[in-house]
Amino acid sequence: MATGEEAQGKAPLLEPSQGAGTSSSLQTLGNIVVSIVGTGILGLPFAFKVAGWLPGSLGVAIVGLSMHYTMNLLVRCRSRLEADGSMDVLTFGDLAEKALGMPGRYLTETLVLISQSGGSVAYLIFIGQNLSSLFKFYSLDFSLFIFLLVPIEIALSWIRSLSSLAPFSAFADLCNVLAMAIVVREDLQLFSGFSNAKAITTLKALPFAGGVAVFCFEGFSMTLALEASMVQRENFYRILSLAFSGITLVYIIFGFFGYLAYGDQTRDIITLNLTNSWSAMAVKIGLCVGLTFTFPIMMHPIHEILEKKMREVGWVKKVCNDVDRGERIGVYMLRSVMVLVLAIIASFVPGFGAFISLVGSTVCALLSYVLPSLFHMRLLGSDLSLRRKVLDGFILVLGLVFAGYGTLSALSTS
Repeated sequence: MATGEEAQGKAPLLEPSQGAGTSSSLQTLGNIVVSIVGTGILGLPFAFKVAGWLPGSLGVAIVGLSMHYTMNLLVRCRSRLEADGSMDVLTFGDLAEKALGMPGRYLTETLVLISQSGGSVAYLIFIGQNLSSLFKFYSLDFSLFIFLLVPIEIALSWIRSLSSLAPFSAFADLCNVLAMAIVVREDLQLFSGFSNAKAITTLKALPFAGGVAVFCFEGFSMTLALEASMVQRENFYRILSLAFSGITLVYIIFGFFGYLAYGDQTRDIITLNLTNSWSAMAVKIGLCVGLTFTFPIMMHPIHEILEKKMREVGWVKKVCNDVDRGERIGVYMLRSVMVLVLAIIASFVPGFGAFISLVGSTVCALLSYVLPSLFHMRLLGSDLSLRRKVLDGFILVLGLVFAGYGTLSALSTS
């Protein structure tokens, strides 16, 4: 249990407090960008190759617009509950319990676990494949680099205070920004017009590209924490609109020029297209270092949910009450096992692009579209206009259809 002083020092986007928020509008804007932008952006050029640059661009724009809408639905649901006197809705799971009872909480937390685990596995795949490409002359399998990384990630996972991870996070963000800037520069240098790029390949590939696009907005489950972290929560809608406009535009530009630079040779991770020049090596190493230190933050929601469940077990609760050291040892062991399990899963994943499309098409689609619209109809249904009810119902059904068809598309593409 964190002390009051420690809790105040933790990252607001991951540790919302029940009191007033402390983040300014500018800080919240940065937190939204950090929580949403991840490894998925590096798979966007491949998605554009699969579907074509026109469906790819439209798909990212539609996903960004619709996800912005559903994030607002979550905030509206909590605002209604707070107006009715429920001030204890801090997480996605809390909101699910209010809307659907305990089964809703269990379903939502399970989906969050799978979604965050998918993002963590994607980090490990990316690091393993990029390090393997740097040492390709030695014919080392990418899974070897993943397992070499496990001790480092376990040690980082033992840091229980997020404020202690803040310097690592800042360094990781700097590495990511610089590396992506170099990738865009190299793309522009290779750009030679539209001759090697197809506007549309096949409409059957659109769900695959859509799954990648949904995965790119991977910080969806942090919506309520981000809004609660603000000093002036009424500004959240405006800040969210600004952040999504910028992120969506960057995604389209990155995917568009990445595909146009390499055409049909575009790899599922765009950095694998880079030659082993010094600048390319710096990009790969920088991104790998950045993601290594970002991995514990991606794992944090997983640890929170599992450790809460662990403490609810009878014999564990007794040990924790009797011996504080026993709780710490249990937490360390659970975190170590989770890192190892995800590393094993990552070592068996055949392709980065197919994997992130699969995760985006299934759990991310359910979290981003189906559940928010369902919560909105359950909690505000009597006050909604017919147009709102129809729109929520449309998003819910479309999310279910997309999850089913997108899953088949991702599996067939792999």
